[in-house]
Amino acid sequence: MKFLVLGGTQEALGAASALVERGHDVTTALAGATRHPAAPAGRLITGGFGGPDGLTSYLESNKIDYLIDATHPFAAKMSAGAVVSAQKSRVPLIRLIRPPFVEPAGADWWRVDSKAQAAACLPAGAKVFLTIGRLALEPFIERRDVRFILRSIETPQISLPDNFVTLQQRPPFEKGEELALMRRRGITHLVSKDSGGEQTVAKLDAAFMLRVQVIMISRPPLPPAREVTSVEELLAALDHAPSPERRSFFLPWLRKRWTKSGS
Repeated sequence: MKFLVLGGTQEALGAASALVERGHDVTTALAGATRHPAAPAGRLITGGFGGPDGLTSYLESNKIDYLIDATHPFAAKMSAGAVVSAQKSRVPLIRLIRPPFVEPAGADWWRVDSKAQAAACLPAGAKVFLTIGRLALEPFIERRDVRFILRSIETPQISLPDNFVTLQQRPPFEKGEELALMRRRGITHLVSKDSGGEQTVAKLDAAFMLRVQVIMISRPPLPPAREVTSVEELLAALDHAPSPERRSFFLPWLRKRWTKSGS
């Protein structure tokens, strides 16, 4: 069968590898935001599709059998577009999304809905470990009364004020390394997006051990879709899915058997 994987995550790499190992024809699509992405198994295309209409056209013209949305949990626009394209093209969609982070008992995370709210929560004089990527930093740039350690895979493309120190590092991160960094920098607050995943959870473990206050930015809402949380679940779902030549239009069937309870 022919799969299109919307990628950019470790889960996408795992899905492409597992599907290729099963003998499927797999193409992974990346938006192109990262300059040196890890190469997935199968084919790779970059640069996006120009919105839902472009993705729909690609699905139809390439006779894709299944669409796998394995984008980042905060890539809400891309995930919403994938749902629209799947409906228009009648190509079944499975969203592969990692579980959110689990707050330890007694941790008392501050939960917010946006970067602006996270920036507003910070007290004057705080020393903040900022782990939200390199984009849309304006709410934090306005806080000249706070010192920031900004860690991202790639360096920001804008000039930052002198109360910012940047670290260019790629996950996974170990707990010992995170403990050492937070102690060395005197971190008082950690700002994180609730992206989930094992590769970056060590910072939260370290923050809990050092009693560093965590400010967690909640995930954006996504339109309903069949969701799995691991490559293993994805493969199991495909094992029970109808073959392309036997399925009817997938959406009513998706609502009946694949949509999460209560969605």
